[in-house]
Amino acid sequence: MTEYLPEGELYKSPSNVQNISCITALEEMLRKGTIAEAVCTLCDSSHNLIVDLGFTQGIIPRTEGAIGIEDGTTRDIALISRVNKPVCFTVKSIERNISGKPTVILSRKNAQEKCMKNYISKLVCGDIINARVTHLEPFGAFVDIGCGIPSLIPIDLISVSRISHPSDRFVTGQSIKAAVKTIDSGKITLTHKELLGTWQENADMYSMGETVTGIVRSVEDYGIFVELAPNLAGLAEVRDGVEAGNMVSVYIKAIIPEKMKIKLIIVDSFTAENKKPLPYKYFNDSGHIDSWIYSTESCLKNVRTDF
Repeated sequence: MTEYLPEGELYKSPSNVQNISCITALEEMLRKGTIAEAVCTLCDSSHNLIVDLGFTQGIIPRTEGAIGIEDGTTRDIALISRVNKPVCFTVKSIERNISGKPTVILSRKNAQEKCMKNYISKLVCGDIINARVTHLEPFGAFVDIGCGIPSLIPIDLISVSRISHPSDRFVTGQSIKAAVKTIDSGKITLTHKELLGTWQENADMYSMGETVTGIVRSVEDYGIFVELAPNLAGLAEVRDGVEAGNMVSVYIKAIIPEKMKIKLIIVDSFTAENKKPLPYKYFNDSGHIDSWIYSTESCLKNVRTDF
């Protein structure tokens, strides 16, 4: 399904470069219905998209810009926001003027319809897919799951460790993995936390007696919650001057699997100059997941997801 990647993933591939290299290649695309990508350089006053094909320009008429534009279910911001970014398309027609100069008419909507029919409509809950972060809101991260078709990862499904905003975990333009959580009338909601490992898988990366880096997620009267990994947090003893968002070095005092607890002591704290999200590891990239159990075998608390 490499043809149905999120927009921007196909752009620099050798096959895509070849597909938009000359008018003969575009004619072959027209014949085969191939999907390609190029950068949108302009959204004109009528909201037609102008695409840079290198040797010439292509035009995506407004009504061909996205599924739902023509009937109003998709707002024109979906077109305006594509300027300076790669867009996917099929070739709709190649028209020549009296001197033989071609005008290339493209359709992003047709590429999206092919993606919906041949890829997205066949997804089932638990499928692990590629996605690309398009924008962040306080309630979740919007992502492109193929050819510019949007989906949402609600904030509570981004990671086990609680975050104040999706920007604590993602940046716009980031390529990620996600799992299909629900499908309702063709609308797909995604989840991310099940791919970031169980409590034990994350705890196994640490040892008692180590001093490691973490980030403060919340400060409570009884202690300070420090994120060691997106799916693993520990509780540190109270320390003055520490605030949520601070980077800290912490001494691992104890790891207690039967209670899913990690006891920490803050050694040092400082304000993060660069607030970019910390890197993370995917523990599951199998293509599909039926169920996921976060809790340890010895813990009475059962934290799991069934797809």
